[in-house]
Amino acid sequence: MKNVTHSFVFLAHWPSAASFGLNTDILATNLINLTVVVGVLIFFGKGVLKDLLDNRKQRILSTIRNSEELRRGTIEQLEKARIRLQKVELEADEYRMNGYSEIEREKENLINATSISLEQLEKSKNETLFFEKQRAMNQVRQRVFQQAVQGALGTLNSCLNTELHFRTIRANIGILGSMEWKR
Repeated sequence: MKNVTHSFVFLAHWPSAASFGLNTDILATNLINLTVVVGVLIFFGKGVLKDLLDNRKQRILSTIRNSEELRRGTIEQLEKARIRLQKVELEADEYRMNGYSEIEREKENLINATSISLEQLEKSKNETLFFEKQRAMNQVRQRVFQQAVQGALGTLNSCLNTELHFRTIRANIGILGSMEWKR
């Protein structure tokens, strides 16, 4: 550290135009060279570096602006999507409620149709039972009548002799004869 300070002091005591020589002090020489290089770089590179930094700043600001615009656009799209989602949810609820109402109506219609069908089946069953009862009663009547007729014929045949038979025929002929004369 003492040498570095010494070099600056040495530079301050340089004779102004005495002679040009070779400085063998490496630390002082490197320091001077570094100072000159840094000075030249700062003097000439200042504009280039400023331009590079300005360009970089402009690109960063442009990127930030674009990002802000994209963010605003995304927020708007998100709001539109939320509104659309709410509409779709409302429509889904409406469809769901309409579906439930439709199901209830269909259920009631099916119950009513089934009830009507059951009533018609019951009526048809009752009519069939009535007709079957009537047919059975008619068959019983016919059998009873046939049996009564057969019994009466049997009784007549057993009770009827030839003389009674002739008298019945004469009586019927007399009735028929009197009917013809009345005309």
